[in-house]
Amino acid sequence: MALGITRYEGESLTWKPCPVSPTIDGDDHQLECSHLLVPMDQFNASNNGINNEKHFNISIIRLRGKNATVNGNINILLNPGGPGGSGTDLVYHFGLHINSIMGENFNLLSFDPRGVNSSSPYVKCHPTPEDKALAGQNSRSRSNRSNPYNLTESSAAYWLSSLTYTQTCKDTMGEHGEYINTPQTAADMNSILDAVGQSDLYYWGFSYGTILGQTYATMYPERSRRVAIDGVSNQFAWYTSFTNAESHDDTDKVFFGFVDECIKAGNDSYKPAAVDINDTLSGVVRFPNVWYTIFKALYSPAVWPTLATALAPLVQGNATEFFLTYSLGSETKPFNDYDESAANDFVRYNDGVSGPARSPSSRSELISQILAATNNTIFGQMGWRSYFDRRAWPIPQTHSFVPQRGVRTAHPLLVLSTTYDPVCPLISARSANDAFEGSRLVEIMGYGHTSMAVPSACVEEHVRRFFVEGVLPESNVVCEPDLPLPYFPAPGNSSEEAMSPVNSTVHVRQPWSWFMRP
Repeated sequence: MALGITRYEGESLTWKPCPVSPTIDGDDHQLECSHLLVPMDQFNASNNGINNEKHFNISIIRLRGKNATVNGNINILLNPGGPGGSGTDLVYHFGLHINSIMGENFNLLSFDPRGVNSSSPYVKCHPTPEDKALAGQNSRSRSNRSNPYNLTESSAAYWLSSLTYTQTCKDTMGEHGEYINTPQTAADMNSILDAVGQSDLYYWGFSYGTILGQTYATMYPERSRRVAIDGVSNQFAWYTSFTNAESHDDTDKVFFGFVDECIKAGNDSYKPAAVDINDTLSGVVRFPNVWYTIFKALYSPAVWPTLATALAPLVQGNATEFFLTYSLGSETKPFNDYDESAANDFVRYNDGVSGPARSPSSRSELISQILAATNNTIFGQMGWRSYFDRRAWPIPQTHSFVPQRGVRTAHPLLVLSTTYDPVCPLISARSANDAFEGSRLVEIMGYGHTSMAVPSACVEEHVRRFFVEGVLPESNVVCEPDLPLPYFPAPGNSSEEAMSPVNSTVHVRQPWSWFMRP
């Protein structure tokens, strides 16, 4: 594409070439970027100030299909999850793979939702990076005085820190913070569709993106022409419950699957190499760090061999491999001081049951509810702190959305789930399948988060036929994964090779980093 500004017939947006990215550089697909102003409050114009000066500026990215023009320039909107995940990052890192599934008849369009990443204003809970660093130091100091294995002992520290943190979030974001929620983002998608001259929604949402997809389909069923939700979260728990024990239903099953597959692979499959650390590089590996690393790895079986390699010497008392692999951190600097974790909090708590008036009134009652919601998994303690933040959340709820059952959309939904998903279990996918009339569930027999976790030509064929032809299976189906299985491939067949997309030799699936936190 020639440098400069581009306009397309029927669209009100102006497009320009996106910044070069090594993940897509050299490919001949056209990659273009734009921005769209949307009202701060999509549902009440009186909240948008005089002359509507209060707004969000939404960052948009598009990978153009080579035959999309002759196919009516249909855009498939994508959301990577989070909440707080960047649609811009999604297209940079996975756009070519998704294009390989869909073919060249569609444009792939994604966006950084209101409050996220390169959209503005973006979420941050501290006015300056220095304030954030100081808050982090204070938080670590309080955490050192708590017991991560005993909720009652930790509750005082959690209670006090949550009051400070949540009030700082409210003060920093001001009035805009009240309108960072899923129903507003669903309305933003209508603004995007209108700006590209498209009446019907074509959409593929992953993880939290399934909450966004279900919300949109309920609010705007007449425009929901092709909605696929992948790695499904329970919308009823999301919007109407203070806790959500269901999200942990299959967590431990995935962990035991990791252990089982590791044992099946045998002791000789992966042997750690010796590593020498010089006198300037040292550190401490603590159990909570190890436990969190294991939990995150449950999302993507592609990383299981790397995790096993690091854990093998650790259980023998040698933490070097684990430290080098997981504890050094990334040198990559963020795009700005956007706080993805805080954005996750804003959307979750603004969407659902939160705040002192709608939460347990005493610390003892709060502890009781938290334990009831988290004792069904060995990883439950990682969600303790977030419930204190939810209870302290000071921002009033500004939406009135309530999920419904028996929703009839313009075309039935496609629902996708692995058999064992660590954070969005199969039972939640079945709940969505029940809520939307005529929808069909495609289950991928395997472990991991979303259909991207396990390669399956069967699944890709169902997705392709759904978007291209509008064809759903006659009934709910179960798809087998491709062979060889991705969990612990034989030596010489790397995990990355096993996870490569079908019919592609270039683009390799890597772990998704935007998915919903516990």
